Amino acid sequence: MNPLQKHLVILILSLTCPMALHAEPGAAVPWTSYEAEAMKTTGQVMGPKYEPFLLETESSGQKFVKLNSAGEYVEFAATTPANGMVVRYSLPDAPEGGGLNSTLALYQNGKLVRRIPVTSHYSWVYGDYPFNNQPKNGRPRNGYDEVRVKDLNIARGDMLRLQKADADPVDCILDLVDLEQIAPPLPAPAGALSLTDFGASGTGDTDDTEPLRNCIAAAREQRKIVWVPPGTYQLAGDIICRSDVVIQGAGMWHTTFIGNDDSYNQADRRVRFKLQGNNIRLADFAILGRLTYRNDDEPNDSIHGAGCSNCIVANIWVEHTKVGMWFYNGTKVTVAGCRFRNTLADGINLCVGCRDFLVENCSARGTGDDCFAIWPTVSDQGYTEQTPLPGGNVIRHCTGQTPFLANGCSIYGGAGNRVEDCKFQDIGPGCGILLSTTFPTVDDKLKKDNNFSGTTVVRNCELVRCGGFDQVWGWRAAVQLCLDRKSISGVELSGLNIRDSLSDGLGVVAPGSAHGQGTLANALVDQITITRCGLATPDRHAVSIRADARGGLTVRDSTLTDVDNRSADFKIATK
Repeated sequence: MNPLQKHLVILILSLTCPMALHAEPGAAVPWTSYEAEAMKTTGQVMGPKYEPFLLETESSGQKFVKLNSAGEYVEFAATTPANGMVVRYSLPDAPEGGGLNSTLALYQNGKLVRRIPVTSHYSWVYGDYPFNNQPKNGRPRNGYDEVRVKDLNIARGDMLRLQKADADPVDCILDLVDLEQIAPPLPAPAGALSLTDFGASGTGDTDDTEPLRNCIAAAREQRKIVWVPPGTYQLAGDIICRSDVVIQGAGMWHTTFIGNDDSYNQADRRVRFKLQGNNIRLADFAILGRLTYRNDDEPNDSIHGAGCSNCIVANIWVEHTKVGMWFYNGTKVTVAGCRFRNTLADGINLCVGCRDFLVENCSARGTGDDCFAIWPTVSDQGYTEQTPLPGGNVIRHCTGQTPFLANGCSIYGGAGNRVEDCKFQDIGPGCGILLSTTFPTVDDKLKKDNNFSGTTVVRNCELVRCGGFDQVWGWRAAVQLCLDRKSISGVELSGLNIRDSLSDGLGVVAPGSAHGQGTLANALVDQITITRCGLATPDRHAVSIRADARGGLTVRDSTLTDVDNRSADFKIATK
């Protein structure tokens, strides 16, 4: 076994072992979260509120703490040792857009240990989808950002204080703090080619695009691994990863690829890894983009799968990009242990002809579209011609939180896709889980039909404070079946724990009935618990069937005492 093969075996084992030990819904995360509203504070606790375009609605638990004046603080005791911290915060925008800057002071046991710069440069969009950066257009969203702090030395029981440090008029809002014990940098794999040997500085001050391209070319020719040591590497162009390319970083807290502030407004000069081939492996680094706006006519940055197969993307942190990861076409790709933060669009989207993908143990927070999505669109929508028949994709043990648009997890078609053992919470602008035929998946001219087929399974998931206000659809249920362009047949919802829904718990809507669609068939609801609905809007129900729905569903081993069925053409059977 050569060093490259040995490295791949170790990587595969590292992905499979943690999941076998994690039984609870959601991702197994290495950090502990502390809610600002639960801390001791001299600031102002605000919320909960659930209406659209409010910062409370984008907050964890729909509450936050506002620090108005210099010296105001939040304070809490660490329950575990940590050397890394993430602060989720919000600053107001500048009057004309572009953001403002401020500073937080971090005290440990009464001693100042760090001044943390914070900014709203990457926050705030306005108006209607796909939004703009002009405050005058109103309807604000994307109010939060996060800052990473490392090289701390926090012991269990230490008192930590975050204090507004600057006597300026900029209010600082705190949502939560994550504390994490960061592992030491990984060692270089045996026989690997180091990026720094090809001229990369690792300081973040120089363009390391060509050194990385050259290192990849040499490693591919020699069948070796590309090793990216701890450091910050600036990229300003596509990194094409063809078959058998392996890029290994020292860890998502230690190896970072960043964009260039001056050129990131040019779509071809962003951080983008394009996977084009077989047996590609990317692992253990961060991608920090510089994007401040969303333009769906521009290509996606970050990690872009274009017809790849038998690939692994593991332990990648993505922030300030358009999407976290976007794949179109391909088979047998595993995405594991990744973090998607503060993107302008989806966390991850499996698009066009994606088959047998596995997304596991990933978390998404503050995304600008679905945290996790499966969308087998047809190729006339501007994507490459579909290759495999889309389906058989699995999203499991993942966590989605606080997107500022859309849903926790959405499936828009395909054959036999599954969502398992996931947790979605604080989904203020949409559903926790959405099965929908709203977006195009069928083209008669191309003889393509990627609508739902087989059995789509959603099981053993927890949904907390989901079912918010969608700017187009109004109030959505925490779990919703939306029968729009096409009907849906073959759905199994089982073992769901739905609680504290902002609107309805489980909903069926069928705008497609107006043009001959809108029928739900072969649908089973099994062992579902729904408690407390309508936190944000009155007269909501555990189960809501809109008057336009057709077909029916079967309920088994579930106690659903609050069912509002307004359709004479929709039947609910029990067994």
